[in-house]
Amino acid sequence: MMQASPVSVVLVAGGKGLRMGNALPKQFLPLQGKPILCYAIQAFKEAFPNAQLILVLPEEQLSYSNMLLQSFEEPIELTIVSGGATRFHSVQNGLKAILPHSIVFVHDGVRPFIESQLLHTCYQKALETGTAIPVIPVTDSIRQLQEQASTALDRNQLKAVQTPQAFQSEIILKAFEQDYTELFTDEATVAEQAGFTLTLVEGSKQNIKITTPEDLLWAEFILQQAKQ
Repeated sequence: MMQASPVSVVLVAGGKGLRMGNALPKQFLPLQGKPILCYAIQAFKEAFPNAQLILVLPEEQLSYSNMLLQSFEEPIELTIVSGGATRFHSVQNGLKAILPHSIVFVHDGVRPFIESQLLHTCYQKALETGTAIPVIPVTDSIRQLQEQASTALDRNQLKAVQTPQAFQSEIILKAFEQDYTELFTDEATVAEQAGFTLTLVEGSKQNIKITTPEDLLWAEFILQQAKQ
């Protein structure tokens, strides 16, 4: 059996809530009475009780962290870090607080419904191979735009990428030594650009990202169904 590694979690929460039409940043919007961020933090806490939890927030949102901490029934230990100009730089800042020789999860703070099984699958796969990237099948028809036309793509060859993405700490730290480019849309692209091989794992359709008012309604429905 492989030696267990400690767990570090970098939660990235840089949204401004513009698409929500709300002055409150989307990650702090209430979902059945608790900020959206609470659900992801709680999921990691339950799956890995001793995890190092790191929350990366834009400088102007640091004051909201007190509201967040008060939403938990029991005190929770959370390292709060200021974000950077881009997601890449925000994750880079968060990585400064991780545990040495750990499995590092990077997760979108507005994906509240991460199942424990997915977290443990990602942990085990990252322990074995160095990386674990959850993906789900693409169900829509996809077309690639050209100058004056478009081409249908085979959706069987495509996957939609989710978070959390998990890495051995040595890999993700090395990957983030690179200079930033606009091609970096997530941590997987950063690791790949640094020459590391990605291991894909099966994600979850329930692991939605809340970016619009419609997403929030869907999230409320998911929670209601879970209670029945």
